[in-house]
Amino acid sequence: MRLASFNCDQGSHVGAIIDQNTLLDLTVAVELARGSGKISADMSAPWTMVDLIAAGPDFLAACRSLIGDPSVAQAVLNLSSVELLAPIPRPLKNVFCVGSNYRAHVTEANRAQAKKDEAPKLPVFFTKPPTAVVGPHASIRLDPAVSEKMDYEVELGVVIGKAGRNIKLADAVDHIFGFTIINDVTARDLQRAHGGQYLKGKGLDTTCPMGPCIVTIDELPHFENLRIALRVNGELRQDGNTGNMIFPIPRLLESLSEGLTLEPGDVLATGTPSGVGYAMDPPQFLKDGDEITCEIEDVGKLTNFVRKAATEAAAA
Repeated sequence: MRLASFNCDQGSHVGAIIDQNTLLDLTVAVELARGSGKISADMSAPWTMVDLIAAGPDFLAACRSLIGDPSVAQAVLNLSSVELLAPIPRPLKNVFCVGSNYRAHVTEANRAQAKKDEAPKLPVFFTKPPTAVVGPHASIRLDPAVSEKMDYEVELGVVIGKAGRNIKLADAVDHIFGFTIINDVTARDLQRAHGGQYLKGKGLDTTCPMGPCIVTIDELPHFENLRIALRVNGELRQDGNTGNMIFPIPRLLESLSEGLTLEPGDVLATGTPSGVGYAMDPPQFLKDGDEITCEIEDVGKLTNFVRKAATEAAAA
């Protein structure tokens, strides 16, 4: 399934994308179908994506059974009539992230910073706060008073479906609900100015575009072999494959969960391939009006626009 969060006339709902034109409003459809045999009377309608994820695989299967069911036809909406949000508009925790997880990106970063070219021996984890998350077509705020070196990073996002701590490598895939796209927008000058630590430079508002949907793992079993790319104003900047991760996703989940409980709805961004702006010669940072499109094979496209703070205020 391809699951999305969206705004409609009735508020914020959760839906299943049927095709490029339509989606099934699951918030409405589950309520319509309760007690029908497909949806038991004790199943509550999901108002958020975390509700749906936490309800477990049986509930997800019941939601899947409603696609194409004529009894819930009134819950089918045209995609053009709704506003897609980030699949998890406000995560319950910070978004977990991984740095330096593609070898070519490690090399370009070390070259740009005049460092010895060494790959990390363990995953490099950091987080982005929930206030950084925005959805498809939302603005990425560019405020020169805060940062003059905003950069982009396309990443495959992993959404946790089953809670776990000290997850074993062999069991890691069982804890994955699905996948989405994340743009780990970064203020490089802040990242360097604050001792090289990640939080400040990667935690600004609007610096975690996410979407356009979550693709459940049953539809993406080949997640370790996906083309991952990013374009700025149509120019291809990043072009890699998730098979080139230094630490594959099961290893990341094993390491991250050591002594740390992962819960349904938690999100992990898994690192970016080479081609980031600050490592170009000369460096290319984001500018007012830039269009950034992240694309991951069989997941979709995530497009956002850079808006200078003054421009954003004038538009409001």
